Amino acid sequence: MKVPKYQLVQNDLRQQIISGKFENGDKFYTESELTKLFNVSSITVIRAVNELVKDGYLVRQQGKGTFVSRSRKGRLVEFSDIEIFPMDKDKVTVLSCEKGNKPDILEKLNLDKNEFYYKIVRVRAAEDTPYIFHNSYIPQRYIQNPDAPLEHYQSIYQRFKLDYNIHMSEEPFVETNEIVSPCPKEVATHLKLKATEPAVLQNKTTTNSTSGEVMEYTETYKHWKYYKFEITANHR
Repeated sequence: MKVPKYQLVQNDLRQQIISGKFENGDKFYTESELTKLFNVSSITVIRAVNELVKDGYLVRQQGKGTFVSRSRKGRLVEFSDIEIFPMDKDKVTVLSCEKGNKPDILEKLNLDKNEFYYKIVRVRAAEDTPYIFHNSYIPQRYIQNPDAPLEHYQSIYQRFKLDYNIHMSEEPFVETNEIVSPCPKEVATHLKLKATEPAVLQNKTTTNSTSGEVMEYTETYKHWKYYKFEITANHR
């Protein structure tokens, strides 16, 4: 099947943008320059540029022209939490493991109204300093032994590995980070936060790469004093 001319132009221009030929915010080719560069009609050029605008690679500014987007697409960005405390100093205390059926959580887990999940609450501390409060919501089908001693669920990822041969760290997930102030009273109490102090809330949804079903939804609160992250882009 023959590829349309506008798409060939679009693909070439996209590659130029991704390769770094243009910096974020740079002025892009004019319509006249593109017709000469590719030896095509204005209609073809306009269609190609419109597609790149729609995809977020380019932005138009009235009376000024077309520019490369400042929020560059096609860039590989890595966002990494930096652990403040050595992992061997960590101690996890499981506070509870309870069956639940709240509609808002069922929705996040893609469960029907008649299904259930387990909420596992944990606190992570290092050298007697509590710094993370976890709420983990897991569909009932992934909890083999809900009546086990609480320490059975110190590591959720270990349970998935041992019980289902699922390596959660390798499964796809979506995570958001935000500052909350004030944070829930239970969180403030366990993290020893004052009423005026904020916490970092990380909401994370992990799905099964094969079936697409949600395996875990977590609300993780981090003490603001011990939160640090690193962003890298286009590292090969």
